[in-house]
Amino acid sequence: MGRFTVAILVNNQFGVLNRVTSMFRRRQFNITSLTVSETESTHYSRITIQSEGEETTKQQLINQLYKLPDVCSIVELSPEKTVSRELLLIKLSNNPETRGEIRAASDAYEGKIVDYTKAAVMIQMVGDSRKIDNFINIMRDYEILEICRTGIVSLERGDETIRNVTLF
Repeated sequence: MGRFTVAILVNNQFGVLNRVTSMFRRRQFNITSLTVSETESTHYSRITIQSEGEETTKQQLINQLYKLPDVCSIVELSPEKTVSRELLLIKLSNNPETRGEIRAASDAYEGKIVDYTKAAVMIQMVGDSRKIDNFINIMRDYEILEICRTGIVSLERGDETIRNVTLF
């Protein structure tokens, strides 16, 4: 089963997100990442979804999404042709014995300490999913208090845009 990412340009209206995610539920796809925001135009929203599935099922899903009235465009985002980022906030116990190791790992992964108390330290990190996953795995050796991460945001490289393939 392969992992794939699609960007969906939709009309910015009430209930559209529910209709799009319901399509994934009906096809029994697990959404591993979901990001939604307005675009350069307030009339449209961009939904970026990462999921797993076979090629034929993925194609059926994309075809079904195109049938939704509020879907304007869909682009499958390949890692080679896109820039993708995630944001991680991770809160760890601030123990004197591990403080230096946590700080060194954060620095190595270009993390930034955004909150610091006697009891806890919070690190912010921006990067691709692999970098975020690797950092979290390293931090599992320490006392993680809480993790929060965004979904993937992705744009195609160069002058290609999702609006180039719209069905308006």
